[in-house]
Amino acid sequence: MTGPYDWNPMPHRLDVRCPKCGEPARFEFATAVRVKRTDEREFFERSSHFDCRTIGEGTRSRWVAALFHATLHGAPEQVIADLPPGYEPSHWRPPRNGHRCFGTDAGAVRCPSCGLGRRHTLRWPHDAHYQIEVRGHVLWAFHRESALELRQYIASDHRRREGFRWELMLRHVPGVFLSSKVRSTVVERLDRLL
Repeated sequence: MTGPYDWNPMPHRLDVRCPKCGEPARFEFATAVRVKRTDEREFFERSSHFDCRTIGEGTRSRWVAALFHATLHGAPEQVIADLPPGYEPSHWRPPRNGHRCFGTDAGAVRCPSCGLGRRHTLRWPHDAHYQIEVRGHVLWAFHRESALELRQYIASDHRRREGFRWELMLRHVPGVFLSSKVRSTVVERLDRLL
C-alpha cells in the first residue's frame, strides 16, 4: 500500500527492519497517559521509565503525555512505582484492542538478531519489514500475520475480504498489485519475505 499510514486501526506492535542490522525486529508504540499538572510533569521528566511529550496540534488540542516503553522496561505493573497521586501503573498497559491509541510515532524497537533495544520514532512504511516494490509502487504489511493475509488475498481469484482479520488493510491495496499482469510477481516476492 502507498500513502499515509495514520489511518486506524494501526496495530500497537509492528514488524520493522532493525535500524542497526536490518534484520526483522519488533516495534511497539509507547503508551501514553495525560499529565495533569506542571509539578507532575517534573516527576515524569526525572523518571528513567518515562518520556514527556506534547501531543496534538494547535493550542486547544495539545496535551502533555507521559510515555512508557514496555518493550524496553517490561510490564508497567512490574517496574513503575512511587507515582504521584491519581496515577496507577495499569494506566500504561498496552491497549486491549491491540491498536495504536494516540497519534504519535514514538515507541521502541527490539531486535532479536543484534540485541538492539532503544527508543525509536517510527517512519512508516519506510521501516516496514514486510514490504516489496513492484513497478515503482511499495506494498507493505504491518507484521507477519497481516503479510500472510495480504499474500493469500492477492493470490486468490475471488478476492473476498470477509473473514480476514486485517480486512480494513486489504481494502486499501492499490489496484496495481491486484493486476493479473503482476500478481504472480507480487506473490513470489511476498513468499520470499515470509
